[in-house]
Amino acid sequence: MPILILISLFTLLDFVVLFSIGSQIGLLTTLLLVLGTGFVGLHLIRKEGVSTFARARQRMQAGEIPSSELLTGAALIFGGALLMAPGFLSDALGLACLIPSARQLMFKALTWLGLKKIAGQQPGPSDSSDQTNQNQNRQSSQQDGPIEGDFISRDEPRRRR
Repeated sequence: MPILILISLFTLLDFVVLFSIGSQIGLLTTLLLVLGTGFVGLHLIRKEGVSTFARARQRMQAGEIPSSELLTGAALIFGGALLMAPGFLSDALGLACLIPSARQLMFKALTWLGLKKIAGQQPGPSDSSDQTNQNQNRQSSQQDGPIEGDFISRDEPRRRR
């Protein structure tokens, strides 16, 4: 839910900035800028996305994990999508996804936020006994024997009830 509120506020602020700047520079100039960045974003998604995934495929064929290529490709596609969205704030964030040093800074920030969130989800002293009980219940239910149930074969035609 908080991410939805954050996206909504960003979109609202983006439109406020777009209309404010648009009233200063004129309608035609604003439309040309929005359409221009949209075409740049579309071109970027098509060109960089394909080349990044080709590099990832090469690393996979070599037996390596293409994590950096996939992250870079995702950032470039996200940046291209932001450039396609109308608004100057989304364009600025999209351009930041294109600049390698800014992209690395974003990766570090996301990693730090992810580690902080994971660290906050570790069970505390009061949660550890509850988690131990849940694990014991899971293990005892797996050792009780077979579980009976019904199944539907995909090869048989469906019967009407």
